[in-house]
Amino acid sequence: MIHRRAALAAAAAAALLGPAHAHGGVWQALRAPGHLALIRHALAPGSHDPPGFRLGDCATQRNLSDEGRAQARALGDAFRREGLIAAPVFSSQWCRCVETARLLSLGEVVEEPLLNSFIADRRRGEAQMTALRARIAAMPAGPPPVFVTHQVVVTALTGIHPGSGELIVVERRATELLVRGRVSVGG
Repeated sequence: MIHRRAALAAAAAAALLGPAHAHGGVWQALRAPGHLALIRHALAPGSHDPPGFRLGDCATQRNLSDEGRAQARALGDAFRREGLIAAPVFSSQWCRCVETARLLSLGEVVEEPLLNSFIADRRRGEAQMTALRARIAAMPAGPPPVFVTHQVVVTALTGIHPGSGELIVVERRATELLVRGRVSVGG
């Protein structure tokens, strides 16, 4: 009975403290050398982009909702609560990814075409993911890099189908990526 009470108390405390504390081991892994964060862009209602989509023209794309913007800010706040106040941030060139990356407020955002979605042309996915894995493997030691991208890219790299705004902590070993945990933060 005592063990059950302790377990219930721990679960209640984790729920009250929020995702950053409930997933402490995931954040600890992210701080370890050789780890990185893959983030699916925050909530952007709908699926795929409308006809006439053009990179660089946000009016032709699905964009973050107000809830998605709040979700991205909350995820950035979770990083800071965990002591990760600055990081190299790379983003797909899609507006919803760039906006998510900027709202994290972790540092300068560098647009990286290898993080772009290939959902409309799956034939290029394998070559793109091979190049992205090589890019990740060649990154220098330092603060954990943050990659903001799309579901199709995260799934191709990890096998995980992430929710909007979900963070996947990955350990890099040469060109192999090992999933170490997941964190979701509500909007």
